[in-house]
Amino acid sequence: MSVLDVFVFIAILAIWGILVVNLVLTMAGYTQYLKDVRTPAPELPAVPPFVTIMVPAHNEGVVIVKTVLALLNFDYPHDRYEIIVINDNSSDNSAELLARIQATYPQRNLEVINTDQKTGGKGKSNALNIALKQAKGSVISVYDADNTPERPALRILVAELLQDDRYGAVIGKFRTRNKNASLLTRFINVETLSFQWMAQAGRLRLFKLCTIPGTNYVIRRSLLERVGGWDTKALAEDTEISFRIYRLGYRINFQPKAVTWEQEPQTLDVWFHQRTRWVKGNIYVILKNLPLIFRKTGRPIRFDLIYFLSVYFLLMTSLLLSDSVFVLSVAGVAHSNLRGFNNTLWLFAIVLFVISTFVTITTEKGEMTLSNLLIIIFMYVVYSQMWLAVAAYGMVGYIREQVFHQQAKWYKTKRYQ
Repeated sequence: MSVLDVFVFIAILAIWGILVVNLVLTMAGYTQYLKDVRTPAPELPAVPPFVTIMVPAHNEGVVIVKTVLALLNFDYPHDRYEIIVINDNSSDNSAELLARIQATYPQRNLEVINTDQKTGGKGKSNALNIALKQAKGSVISVYDADNTPERPALRILVAELLQDDRYGAVIGKFRTRNKNASLLTRFINVETLSFQWMAQAGRLRLFKLCTIPGTNYVIRRSLLERVGGWDTKALAEDTEISFRIYRLGYRINFQPKAVTWEQEPQTLDVWFHQRTRWVKGNIYVILKNLPLIFRKTGRPIRFDLIYFLSVYFLLMTSLLLSDSVFVLSVAGVAHSNLRGFNNTLWLFAIVLFVISTFVTITTEKGEMTLSNLLIIIFMYVVYSQMWLAVAAYGMVGYIREQVFHQQAKWYKTKRYQ
């Protein structure tokens, strides 16, 4: 066996190991889904806790009105929640639009914090910390500026949080609002259903773990104050604060009946920049918590640390190696004795990916279609490979930012009407 064969064999083991883990998570997530379908959503107490909803926004004039109106329309008792929109160093017409909503609903608890370059403009975490100082609620909820949550979402999230004192936070499910806008949003719609919320359900089922997704969640204010708010250096502030919650001995629960609809990138350049930010943010969280992987204090987050390390480092390296060997072999530049074995396993991997992914989307009404089946097949060949470029670019960007000590800032995702 040549040195090239050894590398190919290691790459195959790594790829299949992670595929099997994802398959197990998917199966567990589907089992959790069947349980959730049969379990009614919990009810609020007669006097529910006062909630502060925070909406960090930077140049979000295109979508902010629809979002705030959806938040005002919650079926949560109107006198038991407030909305704070942090219009963070915006240069568009967001301030005017928000002032107009305030004038239209003077009786509602809607506050707008307009920051400038001196007080804001340093990213989502900083904006949330600014709002936390003025928040009145004992429960904090966060929604991104492009979200239109369903009416029961907040009520269900808060009721679930009150079910167990061990719950530090409860997260809901998010769906793709503009899924039919482009081929890319079709990919993202399937990705959201299969690899984000179904994987969350699987991790909840097997390990009692969930990761805050950054929107459509509630968290105890007392817990936020204990951890000192959001880490302003973290681009993936949701993952980072999730790890701190678990290290304090609390749990994060997942309640899929609380649904929000969000706008996803419709063009490749917008998607690329958004996902690059995710990669850099998660690398920061991984490296920040890596020393805990063999310590007792890191036990609650050990699975996630190993999983993220595998996905962002081991899987990316293995896929690059496997793809390179495949291309070089076809071109006749290099030869591996495991080429046939590698290609056969590659074909099985596609079949496994397609079947497991299609099973997960059957949980949503209207998603079990032939077109989505074709989308899933196309996803493995195209979309998964696109993630390699994102991961590589994100790693390089993270290293560059650390070398030059660049400060966290808003990474603006383009919005659409």
